[in-house]
Amino acid sequence: MGSLLDVPGLRVGHAHRMGDGWLTGVTAVLAPPDSAGGVDVRGGGPGTSETDALDPSTLAQNVDGVALCGGSAYGLAAAAGVQQFLEAEGQGFAVMGGVVPIVPGAVIFDLGRGGDFSKRPDTAMGYEAAAAAVRAGEADDGALRGCVGAGTGAVLARGRYKGGVGMASIAIPAGPVPGPPGAPEVSLPEGLVVGALAVVNAAGAPVFPGEAPPSFAAPAGPVATGANTTLAVVATNAALTPAECKRTATAAHAGLARALNPSHTLVDGDTVFALSTRAIEFDRNPDFARTVGLVTVQTAAAEAVRLAILDAVRRATAVTTPAGTWEPYPAPAE
Repeated sequence: MGSLLDVPGLRVGHAHRMGDGWLTGVTAVLAPPDSAGGVDVRGGGPGTSETDALDPSTLAQNVDGVALCGGSAYGLAAAAGVQQFLEAEGQGFAVMGGVVPIVPGAVIFDLGRGGDFSKRPDTAMGYEAAAAAVRAGEADDGALRGCVGAGTGAVLARGRYKGGVGMASIAIPAGPVPGPPGAPEVSLPEGLVVGALAVVNAAGAPVFPGEAPPSFAAPAGPVATGANTTLAVVATNAALTPAECKRTATAAHAGLARALNPSHTLVDGDTVFALSTRAIEFDRNPDFARTVGLVTVQTAAAEAVRLAILDAVRRATAVTTPAGTWEPYPAPAE
């Protein structure tokens, strides 16, 4: 299934608190210098920061990291901690006297799930998540998935089951790809990969292959419907511009819609970030070669997000707090 860390240069770190009223956390995705980024917000209840900085028309054309946080709007404070960590590393937009790291953030709603509404991520927890960030091979991959980081307090299916963090990747085969009728083949370079990380706190329920989409009919008893959101970071080593990252984030939302039913609802804040390390160039001349390369990457992005969401559902474990008990979703065997 792979992971976001299959994209060389990326780092992922988590910080979280459980017990004594806590059930929340932060996930930091750190990009190598000179990475490009984009974002697409589709949910009706988003909580974000610095997303305007990823507009392709703005001054800064690089992104340094992404902060995914619990705590609803309060949790956006954790993004400043990720920013502080990157500043200490000397990475960011160069200004007189130093650097300003570009770190957009987004949150899920998990307030009160540990039993204390006031226990939510802050700047220190964001710094801790960034400081814990590792590259591929530096930590147990399984420790980066499940009820960790921003997925610590996540639930899904209208609050009935435990959510969490999942990852996946798609390796894009090198070699010829058919072009338009009458045009020559397009050759894709070696080593292209697309990875994704998802934090699943959805109003909807997961859709596994071969299964009918689950019903969204109201279950017996009261179920909260206003405390949701799925967040994803999809990344590639294909050299994309900020505008192409934006379009890739848009395409990746298709994977979210395939994995969750319903998705992008009024009570979700569904947000997808796209990153490019710009490591591998692909053929852009003639123009149809560019189109073939981008469509290939964007198709893989949607599938990686779908797989990462289902991975998050499978990796979740049972949690009990004063606010309730959440068991894992009864997912089919792989």
